[in-house]
Amino acid sequence: LLSTTASWSLPVSSSDLLSSASLLASFPGFLLLLAPSQCLACPFGCECFAVTHTVKCVSKDLLVVPQDIPGYTRNVVITGNNMHQVGPDSFTELQNVTNVILSNNRITELASHTFASLTSLHSLDLSGNQLALIHPEALSIPGSPLQELNLSCSLHNFTTLTDLATALRWGGLWGLRRLDLSGNLLALLPPGMFSHVPSLQQLLLRNNSLVAVYAGTFSGMNHLETLDLTHNDFEAFRVDALQELERLGNAQIFLGNNPYTCSCESRDFVTWLNKTRARVDGDAVRCASPEELADTRLQGLTVQAIGCVVPVLAEVADLTLQTSYVFLGLVLGLVGMVFLFVLYLNRNGMKKWIIETRDACRDVLEGYHYRYEIDSDPRLGHITAGGSRSQSDVPP
Repeated sequence: LLSTTASWSLPVSSSDLLSSASLLASFPGFLLLLAPSQCLACPFGCECFAVTHTVKCVSKDLLVVPQDIPGYTRNVVITGNNMHQVGPDSFTELQNVTNVILSNNRITELASHTFASLTSLHSLDLSGNQLALIHPEALSIPGSPLQELNLSCSLHNFTTLTDLATALRWGGLWGLRRLDLSGNLLALLPPGMFSHVPSLQQLLLRNNSLVAVYAGTFSGMNHLETLDLTHNDFEAFRVDALQELERLGNAQIFLGNNPYTCSCESRDFVTWLNKTRARVDGDAVRCASPEELADTRLQGLTVQAIGCVVPVLAEVADLTLQTSYVFLGLVLGLVGMVFLFVLYLNRNGMKKWIIETRDACRDVLEGYHYRYEIDSDPRLGHITAGGSRSQSDVPP
């Protein structure tokens, strides 16, 4: 100050110097606020804001994450660069960082333990990249501090989805509450993919190409509050998918803006919408086809309205068949009663016939018995039925 004052050749009294010194002493952060960011330890080409604890490196064609990020930093914003890979050496001695934004950097690979040194990291944004390889422990951070993960428009292919499922399994993301997978052209989700993030509250899957939900897709998600399935390719939901959605409890489920086909194939879905207790955006769930039902709400439609004529006729035919069986049973019962009544009226004749038949059978049996006795005794072998000997047995 003295040299600056001297160079300006202004008369300065000792009392003025003392008052200025006391003023600066009373505001120790005054000079820091007035100092330009370049005077602080700030990476080349980046902007550092000590008051907000933020470092911004936007569209600087950086190939790697700058290494001289100030220790006071809590928010790191590095976007619009050309960093194809980030690894464990990208972030060192940054234990105070809570938010990292690495969007639109053309990142293709996440190495193992990339963010392991960021032990206070709460929010990680990797959106808009071209991830082709995610190592199983790329998201592993000691203490599981990560709460928000944004991977929208960042998965390059289905192999990356498989890598992500493995990373979610081995990453120890017990505290993760929000996961954004929007805009990744996902066609399916592996069963049990989210079972290792039990604290997840918000799952955003909008703007993908999902066509079906399978049993076990959302297993283990007992704390889910929001599920966004809008702007996908769902035409209907099968019974197992509806059971999966029903198990989400009180979660808010967004199903709107999908190309639903309002035909008899959607019968289970329409029935579920009309009966479910789940919180669904029913007003946004509308028919895309056929043309006569376009933009009609599915919720409130009847199965007849979506063309389920054949099942209704089948139910009528089944009811008619049941009626026929009942009528046949009544006829057979009546015939049986008439038969028994006829037998009762002819009971005396039936009794006489039975007695005569019995006597006739007895006479026949006695005749057989007599012949058997004669044939079995040799001494009686020459006796005729009348009791006389045969002529050949009489002595001369």
